[in-house]
Amino acid sequence: MKPVLNAVGLVAADMGKTLAFYRRLGLEIPASADTAPHAEVVLPGGLRLMWDTAETIRSFDPDWRPPSGGPGAALAFACADPEEVDCVYADLVGAGYHGHREPWDAVWGQRYAVVHDPDGNGVDLYAPLPEG
Repeated sequence: MKPVLNAVGLVAADMGKTLAFYRRLGLEIPASADTAPHAEVVLPGGLRLMWDTAETIRSFDPDWRPPSGGPGAALAFACADPEEVDCVYADLVGAGYHGHREPWDAVWGQRYAVVHDPDGNGVDLYAPLPEG
């Protein structure tokens, strides 16, 4: 048997703030998770996205330290079209989240933008550009 990628885990400094960010991206996460030490959501296709507090991680890995020198992880969210990239980026930045790269037309044929979640992880937004 080969291992199967089943989950991606992130560490949240403030669970409520982090989950609020991902709810704005459309993930359905119950409000009760805001005060939990662990939260997760099953994504289309069955992959789980999980969040743990630093205290939870240190409960089984006492020497754990947050990554330094850059984001700890990056996630990418597909949007329906270039206009949605612009709208989602504007919504997140307007709500006070850090816009890292404003939307641009990338040479590889996508409308692209990057925001940071409350923990500094990169969140890419992208959609194919119209052909022509």
